[in-house]
Amino acid sequence: MMRDMIAAAEAAAEAAGAVIRPLFRSALLVEAKGDASPVTEADKAAERQIRALLAERFPDHGLIGEEYGAERADAEWVWVIDPIDGTRAFVTGRPVFGSLIGLMHRGRPVLGLIDQPATGERWIGAAGQPLMFRGPMGGNPRTRSCARLAEAELSCTSPDMFTESEAPRFARLRAAARRVTWGGDCYAYGLLALGLIDVIVESDLKPWDWVALQPVIEAAGGSMTDWSGQPLRLDGPGQALALGDRALLDEAVRLLG
Repeated sequence: MMRDMIAAAEAAAEAAGAVIRPLFRSALLVEAKGDASPVTEADKAAERQIRALLAERFPDHGLIGEEYGAERADAEWVWVIDPIDGTRAFVTGRPVFGSLIGLMHRGRPVLGLIDQPATGERWIGAAGQPLMFRGPMGGNPRTRSCARLAEAELSCTSPDMFTESEAPRFARLRAAARRVTWGGDCYAYGLLALGLIDVIVESDLKPWDWVALQPVIEAAGGSMTDWSGQPLRLDGPGQALALGDRALLDEAVRLLG
């Protein structure tokens, strides 16, 4: 059954990529000069493609997407979709956005796909299976050992995502890390799964931002929790802590506490 679900996720990513690639760095997007309308249409069209394919193959499954909301969100199996994660990167021609397709079983993420349609890279994480990765630039689909924050590469999409009360908590962890790199959106999680980043700390994530990422990180040998080390929840505040080495968890949670 999981094989069929992986095949459907990959087919959905192909359909979304066919919509997204023609617009990336296109004249239409450049001429928009910051207007979100071409991006919005790409988002919506890609999600329509994904939803139609998944609904055809699994009519009893639920769907939650950034653009078109929820259908049968209380179903046993629920797909969670973000057709373009990293809109600002997409608008400015940076290939660090991606399409996210996740699947939850009884509320727990069990399958996740990160697709970068411009570079041709794809990460697939499924419960009980090692991470699958394909990409022309290579990479080892496994997190690396890093037991101390002082040796860790930290990544975060933007400091602007933190609230006034969260910012000093993140600052404590940032000060303990080897260095921080900004930007990346979902692509940074793919790099963590390849052993190139050790810690990602973010906030204000919606379910479609993280559901697909968790199985990828876990299949690579890492962990993804909230800031207190507890499982992420659909109704939670969206505070995410992704680690390549689970040995970092206690130190990271203490600093974020």
